[in-house]
Amino acid sequence: MKNLKIIVLFFTATLFLTSCSRNDNGGDPINEEELITTLRVTLVTNQGPNVVIEYRDLDGDGPNAPIITSSSDLLANASYNASMVVLNETESPVDDITLEIKDEDIAHQFFYQVGGGLNITNITYLDLDENGNPLGLEFSLQTGAPSIGNFTITLRHDLDKFAEGVSEGNITNAGGDTDISVTFPLVIQ
Repeated sequence: MKNLKIIVLFFTATLFLTSCSRNDNGGDPINEEELITTLRVTLVTNQGPNVVIEYRDLDGDGPNAPIITSSSDLLANASYNASMVVLNETESPVDDITLEIKDEDIAHQFFYQVGGGLNITNITYLDLDENGNPLGLEFSLQTGAPSIGNFTITLRHDLDKFAEGVSEGNITNAGGDTDISVTFPLVIQ
């Protein structure tokens, strides 16, 4: 009976010690991945109306499809400055994940991919992490001639920001884990 108590105590201690992951330096436990229900991008230009594109998936991996909206089309041959808000709207009050991304900026980076004939050029990061590497909550872009296509925004964490091409916005060698990746169908008119 005494051996059984020792085995149970050992098993319980082992289970407890392995249930809390710590960072590589033995510091505080690593944050678990947050649920992201909403990605809102506001594109501001002095050449016409601002545009808000938004992804909302209020049931997460539930049965309902995400809703992707755009307040209007983008203008051709226009410059836009963009800022993003990342939320978990299943919490009350709403959890602003944007603040956590800013707080943990060296572990996060957004990437932008233009596809499907969409005429967007010169995407530039406007914000940096504490080490001077891109973060991407703020960026600028230039539209060209009228076109239709896809614009994908991906947030990675625990990536290698020093890998080849990553600081220029190339996701290929970034590694890490994807927190969210959204493809917005856009029209430039």
